[in-house]
Amino acid sequence: MTVLVTGGCGYIGAHVVHALHEAGEKVVVVDDLSYGKPTRIEGSRLYGMDISAPGAGERLAEILDAEDVDAVIHFAARKQVGESVEKPLWYYQQNIGGMLNVLTGMSESKKTRKLVFSSSAATYGVPPVDVVPEDVVPMLPINPYGQTKLFGEWMARACEGRYGIRFCALRYFNVAGCGPVELEDPAILNLIPMLLDRLKKGKAPLIFGDDYPTPDGTCVRDYIHVSDLADAHLAALKYLDRDGRKYDAFNVGTGEGTSVRQIVDELKKVTGLPFQEHVQGRRAGDPPHLIGSPKRINEEMGWHAKYDVEDIVESAWRAWQANPEHHIDVENWKQTD
Repeated sequence: MTVLVTGGCGYIGAHVVHALHEAGEKVVVVDDLSYGKPTRIEGSRLYGMDISAPGAGERLAEILDAEDVDAVIHFAARKQVGESVEKPLWYYQQNIGGMLNVLTGMSESKKTRKLVFSSSAATYGVPPVDVVPEDVVPMLPINPYGQTKLFGEWMARACEGRYGIRFCALRYFNVAGCGPVELEDPAILNLIPMLLDRLKKGKAPLIFGDDYPTPDGTCVRDYIHVSDLADAHLAALKYLDRDGRKYDAFNVGTGEGTSVRQIVDELKKVTGLPFQEHVQGRRAGDPPHLIGSPKRINEEMGWHAKYDVEDIVESAWRAWQANPEHHIDVENWKQTD
């Protein structure tokens, strides 16, 4: 099988490319390299392209046919909640425009009809239950990022009957950790890299809000190891081979909640650094509590998370320390603020 991965040079994308290679599949990558590096895709052919740009759909159709692609895994998108609140129109243009071009390319290609879409738990907004099933109602995203992901699902669903596209959305919760150390998260956008980046600079890690209606006042999330998530994408590709598919949206999580403060405390334990964190005001667009039920993906795909929060933090720290640009001298580290 040949799989085209948009955003394959990024954090999650590179882990999925690695998993596909491990499974013996051929991989083609489309990436604008805004967050990733071409060295992360293990020799896959790389097409440099912004998939949200005008004409990208037609160009993508050419690539799909030239490479005889069987399936697309679509990651390439903007993903910062706070930034989406500040730049909503740009997020709609980037994420919805990118999805439009992916679907255009697939509809115009001669062969490519399987799509795994990188969706998000942000589609749920502030759900009315503690552990969220996929069919919870209403689904009301509270930030433009989540809105673009939900609309992307609607777009793909609308194209199934018309173009014969087999579609599956994976709604991620909080992705963290690292597989091979060279696939460390290259962007300082997710919680653990943000905490480690502050420590590298000798500064206090920041907690955004400690007055949420949660046990310790900080946001509670379902943290999923990136290697577990990569395995879920391979399971989703196999699922799309089935004719009798009951669902097209799946949570990818553990069903367990961990607070931001618990992550900070685990980081203290793993790193051995005697830091003190600082609490700041809430960030716009952050729901207080978001945990996903993995029951559907467990039963339908046979996928189960293998790693816990300790594994996640330990693997992220190991990868951070393996990078000479990030390495922290633990013995001589001092907090400067």
